[in-house]
Amino acid sequence: MNRLLPPGLTATAVVAASSANLGPGFDSLGLALNLYDEIIVETTESGLIVEVHGEGEGQVPLDRSHLVVRAIERGLQEASVTASGLIVRCTNAIPHSRGLGSSAAAVVGGLAVANGLAAQGNTPPMGTAALVQISSEFEGHPDNAAAAVLGGAVVSWTEGNGEAPRYAGAPIRLHPDIALYTAIPQVRSATAETRVLLPDEVSHVAARFNLSRAALLVVALTERPDLLMAATEDVLHQPQRAAALPASAEYLEVMRRCGVPAVLSGAGPAVLALTTQAELPAVVVERGRELGFAVTKSSVGRGVTWSSGVVARP
Repeated sequence: MNRLLPPGLTATAVVAASSANLGPGFDSLGLALNLYDEIIVETTESGLIVEVHGEGEGQVPLDRSHLVVRAIERGLQEASVTASGLIVRCTNAIPHSRGLGSSAAAVVGGLAVANGLAAQGNTPPMGTAALVQISSEFEGHPDNAAAAVLGGAVVSWTEGNGEAPRYAGAPIRLHPDIALYTAIPQVRSATAETRVLLPDEVSHVAARFNLSRAALLVVALTERPDLLMAATEDVLHQPQRAAALPASAEYLEVMRRCGVPAVLSGAGPAVLALTTQAELPAVVVERGRELGFAVTKSSVGRGVTWSSGVVARP
């Protein structure tokens, strides 16, 4: 039987954006970025109030279908606790539908604040392995979720192809000479819409090419950043998505032609550059503006954090 949490408990979670695939590492490689959403939850006597500020304000549902709420309820269920009512406040900095892991952040953040509430009901919090597993169940693949949970750069994988696959992730050390730049457009793109552009089958030649580049990318990210240009080549998903993301495809080509290793961030339309150059070439920055991208120097994001407490009552 689930234990009922009393009203007046609070929990806060902070969770990072993420970039998945990184070129050849389709559904496997991910990287947390220093854009963060914050979620604050309070238990109440009854009902549900959802507030959203920042990204997604006025656009996302404010009921139980909200992804953060769904994740909170899943996390409470995992901890065998429940609440009669909730106030959920989301302050979002991660752009939605740009390929920066906003959905994964919502799920991971929701599970994390559920951890914070459950801890006050004398229930041990879910560990990182459980957070990766459950958040990946929402996504169907673990790249963004593992990066949001663990922070930094990660390799993730799936075991089993049945109804209950096991998802996991392991951190890798990003070389300190690598600088990150995000190029974020105003236009949006849903992952589901661009994923249907990918073929069900690929050739042995294409699979072999991406296997070699994905393996090389781990080396480049950790030990040999001079190999990033070759290591970020991909033939499995970026060329197939180009027609649906013309500005992103053009900007990606401009960056790489100018010697900047760059990839689609997840399914796009954002672009991520990973380079050892102190600054991006002026022509790259200018062309980005012309194509509608906000180009910003970024840094590696940290793993999800949460805290808990009790509302002070007069």
